[in-house]
Amino acid sequence: MAFRSMAFSRLNTRTALLLGALVWMAVAWAGPTPAAAQEPANVLPPTDTPEFLRPGDVVRVQVWRQEEFSGEFFITDDGRIAHPLYRRIYAVRRPVSEVEDSIRLFLSEFEAEPNFVIEGFFQVAVGGQVRQPDIHTLRPGTTVVEAVARAGGVTEQGSLDRVILRRDAAEYRLDLTDTSGEARRLTIRSGDELVVERRRSTFRDYVLPAISVAGSIASIVRLGRGR
Repeated sequence: MAFRSMAFSRLNTRTALLLGALVWMAVAWAGPTPAAAQEPANVLPPTDTPEFLRPGDVVRVQVWRQEEFSGEFFITDDGRIAHPLYRRIYAVRRPVSEVEDSIRLFLSEFEAEPNFVIEGFFQVAVGGQVRQPDIHTLRPGTTVVEAVARAGGVTEQGSLDRVILRRDAAEYRLDLTDTSGEARRLTIRSGDELVVERRRSTFRDYVLPAISVAGSIASIVRLGRGR
């Protein structure tokens, strides 16, 4: 009788420990309640940062009647324009207007008044709950809303009020549904990362995990009683 009592006591202790562990898992898994899970206030990045070119970006140059100088060229890892002649021009950490001045000076070696047009394109990663997650090549001045649209727009699970912008090692949360806010007018910078998060669901995020853990608790209780 004493042995059975000790065994039952050990079993109850083990059951209690498992129950405690599962309850802790339920809290950790489900996270805070919807009322407590408040998002931090939306903070926008500085809007006066220069629109610099970076490695991987593209410059498009069109020179009048000079096809050998025209085309779209990547900026290489060493900061040069990937073209046998333009390669002497350093483009990284410079705005397109400065690169234009350098190209004009270079072309002046072949023509007194070169007639040309230059455009810059930034590499921006758009991912998360969008239909075409990828690295997209976008013009300077493109808004973050337009960048999401270029990625095919949000999926059924996506939420435009839960968008993360990563820029220069900083992270910002944006609400792109607020038509009166500044976030919708925010323009991209080279190297930006945009992530559209999944829409919140109380049932999926809180109720289902709790139901799953409750089922495990019930099984352990039945196991303890059976012994």
